[in-house]
Amino acid sequence: MYSTAPTAAAELPHPAVGQAIAPNALIKPGYDPRLTNEDLAPLRRQTWSPYNIFAFWMSDVHSVGGYITAGSLFALGLSSWQVLVSLLAGILIVQFFCNLVARPSQATGTPYPVICRASFGVLGANIPAVIRGLIAVAWYGIQTYLASGAFLLLALHFRPDLAPYADVARHGFLGLSMLGWVAFMLMWVLQAFVFWHGMEAIRRFIDWAGPAVYVVMAALCGWLVWKAGWQNIDMRLGGVRFEGWDALPVMLGATALVVSYFSGPMLNFGDFSRYGRSFEAVRKGNFWGLPVNFLFFSLLAVVTSAATLPVFGELITDPVHTVARIDSSTAVVIGALTFIVATVGINIVANFVSPAFDFSNVAPQHISWRTGGMIAAVASIFITPWNLYDNPAVIHYTLDVLGAFIGPLFGILIADYYLVQKQRVDIDALYTLDPRGAYWYTNGYNRRAIGAMVPAAAVPMLCVLIPDLRGAASYAWFIGTGLAFAIYIALQPRRR
Repeated sequence: MYSTAPTAAAELPHPAVGQAIAPNALIKPGYDPRLTNEDLAPLRRQTWSPYNIFAFWMSDVHSVGGYITAGSLFALGLSSWQVLVSLLAGILIVQFFCNLVARPSQATGTPYPVICRASFGVLGANIPAVIRGLIAVAWYGIQTYLASGAFLLLALHFRPDLAPYADVARHGFLGLSMLGWVAFMLMWVLQAFVFWHGMEAIRRFIDWAGPAVYVVMAALCGWLVWKAGWQNIDMRLGGVRFEGWDALPVMLGATALVVSYFSGPMLNFGDFSRYGRSFEAVRKGNFWGLPVNFLFFSLLAVVTSAATLPVFGELITDPVHTVARIDSSTAVVIGALTFIVATVGINIVANFVSPAFDFSNVAPQHISWRTGGMIAAVASIFITPWNLYDNPAVIHYTLDVLGAFIGPLFGILIADYYLVQKQRVDIDALYTLDPRGAYWYTNGYNRRAIGAMVPAAAVPMLCVLIPDLRGAASYAWFIGTGLAFAIYIALQPRRR
């Protein structure tokens, strides 16, 4: 039985009496247990509304990492309006591709590693799943580290005598201070607590977390504008180096950087669009959550950053540092807690849920969704994420490397679903190891997908690593996506 794009998993026939069923999973008797568990099986009910998708993107956008990434664009020598245009251009590209990646998972009710079985093979899907899982581990650690700065802010505000323990040179280990380790692990435990309560608890959390962050962000921006006086805010900023057509290449690079920043959530979006009650609900949620929501967030980020110049005498692009400069304990507490909530939201939806599915897909009988998530959480400690996101240059380098690996996975998924499979997926074949299955290929691996992925990842990585090619590194995601798409289509056998 083939499922076409407009057909949702919620419309699949109800199971027979006595059939093994998870609370919201359809597990048929023919499904191989080596490919199936309650978390990877197709959903029986898809209930997320446009607001749930909108709230997902609010949690994804409103984070310390998003704010710092937007602020890092100023280091490129762009003015405020150039940064704003770059941010909007990037997010419109993200919206377009999110709609593409959403459809296959929403139509089948399956997460990313399962839908990848159609393109990589039922066993070969573990390759993109593990790659994506490792990337999510890196992002999870980065976001946890960035939010831990809010804990540090609170501790030092009320206990200045702890300052020596926040000094890496005096009390540091692996590049992080003793107090930094405490703050990092507190954030780590808090996020694990929310995740452990399951997807429904996560949905309820993100439904209110995003709007709550908006209230505080708007209040912070309003206070800075009032303090500075609108007439004293220079939206050009002091470090503008590019004007007219000279700014265009830099703005294109900044736009690519925005896409790279969202490349992880973009690839992971299928893990959440599978819960959408219809594809139209997903599209509406994407529209309000990406260009509309991001426009307002970008305005807040740009105006807030610009206002720090007249108020504090320097450009501050980290909201945690901005809050720390406010001479009010109440403001510091509210601001710090808000950024903690914001980062918990994005980290769970973007970097906890997805590797949970990825690692569970490797051994469904032994690794549940919760276990997979905890594997990712523990691994995030060992990558020392504070060394990956500690200044604008390192931020851009990290995003380029991640984009080089994420792009090919995206390109192959889109090429296979829309051009090779023609938006038709045999759902039952995704869960069988029968060599006669549609997605068995050779020993369970589709060599064409692997053959497209390797060069498509190698070329952008060369752009990142070789100094003479560094100018193209900002476009690593685009290069990887385009190459994988083209190579995968070229490797398909000719059909009469």
